[in-house]
Amino acid sequence: MSEFERWRSREAVGPGGPLARRIPGFAPRPAQQKMAHAVEKALESRKTLVAESGTGTGKTYAYLVPALLSGLRVIVSTGTRTLQDQLFRRDLPRVRDALELPARVALLKGRGNYLCLHRLGVTAEEGRFATRAQSAEFQRIRAWAFGTRSGDIAEAGEVPEESELWPRVTSTADNCLGGQCAHYDECFVNRARREAAGAELLVVNHHLFFADLALREEGFAQLLPSADAVIFDEAHQLPEIASDFFGVTLSSHQLRNLGRDTISEDLREASGLATLRPAAEALEKAVQDFRLAFGIEARRDHWDRVAGTGAFKDALRALHEHLEELTVQLETVAGRGPGLANCARRSQALRERLERFEAGPLDEIAWFETGPRSFMLRLTPLSIAREFGSRIAGLGAKAWVYTSATLAVGEDFSHFTGQLGLEDAHTARWESPFDYASQALLYVPPGLPDPASRDYTLRVVEAALPVLRASEGRAFLLFTSHRALRIAAEQLAGRLDYPLFVQGTAARAQLLERFVAAGNGVLLGTASFWEGVDVKGPTLSCVVIDKLPFGSPEDPVLKARSEAMTAAGRNPFREFQLPEAVIALKQGAGRLIRDAADRGVLVICDPRLLSRSYGRLFLDSLPPMPLTRAQADVERFFREAGAVDTDTATL
Repeated sequence: MSEFERWRSREAVGPGGPLARRIPGFAPRPAQQKMAHAVEKALESRKTLVAESGTGTGKTYAYLVPALLSGLRVIVSTGTRTLQDQLFRRDLPRVRDALELPARVALLKGRGNYLCLHRLGVTAEEGRFATRAQSAEFQRIRAWAFGTRSGDIAEAGEVPEESELWPRVTSTADNCLGGQCAHYDECFVNRARREAAGAELLVVNHHLFFADLALREEGFAQLLPSADAVIFDEAHQLPEIASDFFGVTLSSHQLRNLGRDTISEDLREASGLATLRPAAEALEKAVQDFRLAFGIEARRDHWDRVAGTGAFKDALRALHEHLEELTVQLETVAGRGPGLANCARRSQALRERLERFEAGPLDEIAWFETGPRSFMLRLTPLSIAREFGSRIAGLGAKAWVYTSATLAVGEDFSHFTGQLGLEDAHTARWESPFDYASQALLYVPPGLPDPASRDYTLRVVEAALPVLRASEGRAFLLFTSHRALRIAAEQLAGRLDYPLFVQGTAARAQLLERFVAAGNGVLLGTASFWEGVDVKGPTLSCVVIDKLPFGSPEDPVLKARSEAMTAAGRNPFREFQLPEAVIALKQGAGRLIRDAADRGVLVICDPRLLSRSYGRLFLDSLPPMPLTRAQADVERFFREAGAVDTDTATL
């Protein structure tokens, strides 16, 4: 037994503990010690803890230490694959080594993150690529496939993760052949699952966790091994992710893949049915026509807004008929091989989903999203509290820890716990140790109109320009809509002496790398840049937020849930829309100060922050920093910052 296995968690992260002695640069923090103790108690008692831990408290170590010292089998679930990799490859090894514990750890992602040897072979046999660049990328994937042990596509550095080839050489729950696959024994997904089954601490992500819950409900084998405790990091994302998984989804991507895979497997397994390929091609054409029935523009709306029109009904009927025809034909050839059998099963499942939409929702919200060439139909539960609670209860007695930097509204956790039905949870909150009073300044520009004004974004840009000059670039401009982002990008083009980076012009990771490398850039982003972005140092010294991030009143899910709350005699603005906006603002504001040495200005342009009574709730939820309405104060703040050393910036 290591000498450190006898440590309690609070002492292990304390001044004389193993982390302080063995991790370079580790600084003991009282809030971290308190959180580690609270997590330890939750693990020992198999209770539920909901813990908000402000930026800089070191919450990752605060839950990893008690998890490793507990001797329990623990699942840690993170918000994104990026955070999952960071936790597994950086934070977890440091803590485990410092504690000198021989704990078995493993990383498990969704199957779409692992190379599929069957689909790699199918793609090679087809030999069809849209461009020479794609063909070259495929050859690099094949070369990497011969040497990889994990099959994790994140390790194939020469092929970008956004490459269109990855969906052709990875599998989904729909198209996986399972035990019938010729590569079953050497499958990378199965290898990762075997390692996960033997791990004492397993790192997953929220999407995989909920996919496992969905499979358990349907009676299939579980993806995740049984565990004594589950720790959710970035837990504020859970309500939205759970809503997706507890609902029903049907997409153009699923239908097109079915048609394409049917043609591929027909060639591979020689069905001998001459009408099979034409039926698959007819489905693909019906999918295209159905997309056009929604209109040309990309939109997000309620199903009832389109379902009653004649043209839409005709396109829906045609889609159903072609999907049904393909299903019938696939059933006749399913015995010819595992690939065709898989296509038959998928076709039947997709037909059943389509019939759910045609029949109309029960206690669900029926809505859709469209892109330039795609559509996604969704049935989303009005509330997930009961379903989430029952499924969690069905997993047996476990410890549950939910943690994030943004879970509370002020001091109140009821919005988060109510959404997930966590009625008996113990809650705790620890402030950030950063000195916001001296490190940060909150600036609310004077004279801006109501955000509903037609020229609001133009006025925001004009208010931001002098701030950007004072900060010498080094800023994020965060918008609540893609439309506002496009307008701002057009207005700023050619008016700045600093590099301009705009979301949508490159992959998110590439934009961040270029922003940091530039040292004085200005990055414009929407939702995906409001959270999960960690840029330390003076390279990010200013965050401008265009307006308070209330959800769109026309959003179909928000609208339906608000109407249901109103019908029940509740106040949807106070009970749902306002808390959601407060938590979102906390996430955006949290991009600014990421280190004890950081200094910066947070600019919130929305005048409602000071003019409306609910503005106080937003202010009370932000870190305590001085507030000003004078541009001169902003300029003075940056002058006092002194010389800027952009070489110290890190991602």
